[in-house]
Amino acid sequence: MSEKLAAQCHCGAVTFSVELLNGFNGLRRCNCSYCRMRGAVMAFAPLSGITVLSGKDKLSEYRFNTRQAAHFFCSVCGIYTFHQRRSDPSQYAVNVACLVGISPFDFHDVEVVEGAKHVSEGGGGLAGRMKFFPQ
Repeated sequence: MSEKLAAQCHCGAVTFSVELLNGFNGLRRCNCSYCRMRGAVMAFAPLSGITVLSGKDKLSEYRFNTRQAAHFFCSVCGIYTFHQRRSDPSQYAVNVACLVGISPFDFHDVEVVEGAKHVSEGGGGLAGRMKFFPQ
């Protein structure tokens, strides 16, 4: 496990700490209908790796399709914070933009997984890559 990282939503109503499984190795985006719209770059943590420090009552939960993945977001500012993964329910995927001092634009090449066709349905492989070239 890595060090504890401070994290929060945009407005600060929800604060939490995160211990990532593999640091910033293995970051990814997903092309499922929900992730495609929210556009987050995600890192991964075990379920025990996230501690909500404040604003637990401000977290709202959203589930769709199979209703297996629990997506959490701040009910005040609307920012997606983390979700319990459908493909590995023993892990959370964490929005790297919520990590204090980290921007998704810090990562210039991020894998995009085939979430539109879930791994349980024969998908889940690499769909492509998102690249960012700062000017």
